[in-house]
Amino acid sequence: MHTDWLRALLVAVAVVQLSSFCTTIYLHRCLAHRALTLNPLVAFFMRLHLWLATGMVPREWVAVHRKHHHFTDREGDPHSPILKGLWKILLGNAFYYAREAANPETVSRYTKDMEDDWFDRALFHRGLLGLGVGIVLFVLLLGPWWGGLGFAFQAVTYIFLSAVINGAGHAIGYKNYDNEATNMRLVAWITAGEGLHNNHHAFPSSPKLSVKWSEIDPAWPLIRVLAGLRLAGLRPPS
Repeated sequence: MHTDWLRALLVAVAVVQLSSFCTTIYLHRCLAHRALTLNPLVAFFMRLHLWLATGMVPREWVAVHRKHHHFTDREGDPHSPILKGLWKILLGNAFYYAREAANPETVSRYTKDMEDDWFDRALFHRGLLGLGVGIVLFVLLLGPWWGGLGFAFQAVTYIFLSAVINGAGHAIGYKNYDNEATNMRLVAWITAGEGLHNNHHAFPSSPKLSVKWSEIDPAWPLIRVLAGLRLAGLRPPS
């Protein structure tokens, strides 16, 4: 009984890390920027995990992110700390994301290259259903008390890490290139490389986010393994 909290914590941390890898590899590098392609089974596993852990709708995530690149830190950017203030993004990033994701014009304009399949229509566009199933799985694994707390912890942590990338990633850190974003090595460690935001804005179509030996992109070795197994295809940076 006294170790139940530790088991819940470990499961929650593992889920957050898996969500980070699925976000950067599938949603960000594959869908949003076409920096790589994924085997359909790998892609399905990643979107299934994100559906259960975050309720994320891929087309909405891609649309909001592409609009961010289109209007980076200018009027129209959905979540710019320069325009809205750093603390507003750190504390309210989920609100700004949800507001933009609910805009059908944004989704239509920025995802013309994406088509919904049967799974999208039946499951993955129903984010609340995914969250509900995810909570049930946590409860079945950890019990009603620790399962509920564990799911809440992983959800809040994922939301906070996203806010750090979108907020602090445009206000705090160092730059290798002359653009609006910044790099944060520690954040990159715990977000599967997403903390190397300045590098990404310099080369958005690159499947690798690190450019220096001292920068670690944790998702890159996994991408290379997937490519070696012919489960992913890499696009040369342009």
